[in-house]
Order: sequence, then structure tokens, then C-alpha cells
Amino acid sequence: MRLAFLVFLLAGCASLPQPISSQRIADIVASPERSAADRTNDLRRKPAEMLAFIGVHEGWTVLDVSAAGGYTTELLARAVGPKGRVYGQTPRPDPRQRLAERTKTITNIVPVVRPFDNPAPPEAASNALDLVTLMFNYHDFANLDRAAMNRAIFNALKPGGLYVIADHSGRPGTGMSEYNTLHRIEESFLRREVAAAGFQLVGEGGFLRHPDDPRDQENPPFPKDEFVLKYRKP
Repeated sequence: MRLAFLVFLLAGCASLPQPISSQRIADIVASPERSAADRTNDLRRKPAEMLAFIGVHEGWTVLDVSAAGGYTTELLARAVGPKGRVYGQTPRPDPRQRLAERTKTITNIVPVVRPFDNPAPPEAASNALDLVTLMFNYHDFANLDRAAMNRAIFNALKPGGLYVIADHSGRPGTGMSEYNTLHRIEESFLRREVAAAGFQLVGEGGFLRHPDDPRDQENPPFPKDEFVLKYRKP
């Protein structure tokens, strides 16, 4: 009986939804449908490592905050597949229509124009999202109500949902003071703000770390130190 029960438990665990495979990630990154500009961006952004770190599942509903031209939005949309959806948030309409252009081939991208301090669309504003990403733009929000933004993201996520943030690492003690000069943010400063919203840190990605960077230049002639943090809504 005990053996039968153990087999039952193992079978149940095997049937649980799993993140997309490394092969699937490799196929997404290598897709010939992706643009040359995105492939160039891959050299710095390391999309395979990012998707693996996040642990994206097929069918997820995702919000990409500050989506800009949609580089991350498209990767996530390919990863969640046709049964998933990715909202690409921008604070105002994009005159270049970059996100809209992507929707012509990636139909599960949904461009949304929302303020940063309330970024989720109404249908996804309460316990609806599996994942929220904010890639390399938190440092730009010095004049924003970031506590309101983090609360809104917390509320939009399902229990157990993930909030993944990447940014350019600043020097100790600088907080956000160099947001408009070096475009960096002190990691510990960001961590405190996100934790204050109720999130729990569950992962740190080291694939964009470059500890030899003195973090005193905006565009150094060597790889910039960048951090990637994964939080969960309890």
C-alpha cells in the first residue's frame, strides 16, 4: 500500500505543469521570424538564460511593464504559446507602432496604454497574472509613485505569481540618485522597495553579473554589471 501510494504521488508530481524546456527556449531564440535588431540585442540580454531563470510556462498570462519596442514582450509571447497572453504596457501610444507591428505575426501580444503606477489593464488588475516583468527601467522611475506601482503589480498577480526585475547595478549608497546620469540603481535600494510591497525574493540570476564593473559609467567599455531578481506573491 505504501509503495502504491508513493507511485501515485510521483505520478501526480510528474503531471504538474512544468516550465518550457531548454530545447523549446533554444528554438524560440533561434526562430528565423525574429528580427535582426532583436538578435543583436540578444548578445547583451541573454534571452535563453532569462527565459530559463524566469521559468515560463505555456498558457501563462503575463504583463511586461515598460515594454518599449517589445523585445521582451515578443520573447514571452512566444514562450507562453497560443494559449497564453502577454500584455505589453507603455505609458503612452508609440508613434512608431513597434508593439503593434509585432502583433501582426505574434497574435497573443496585447498592447496596452496604461500609467506606470497602475500598469495592468482592468481585466487583469486583480489576481489574474502569472508573471510581471520589468526589464532595465525601474531606475527611470525616480519621479514615479513606485510604491503604488508595486502594490498594483502585487494585486494583479495570482497568489504564487512572479515579479521579475532586471536593472543596471549602481554603487552602494547611491539609491536612485544616478538614474538620470548613469542610468543605474543601487540593488539593495530596489530590493527594499519591492519587499515593502509584500513580495518574497525567490531567485537571483547571475548571468548578467560583471563584478569588475566599478559602476561609475553609463556606457563603460566593458560589460556592465546588471542584476536580475525574481519575486513571488505569497
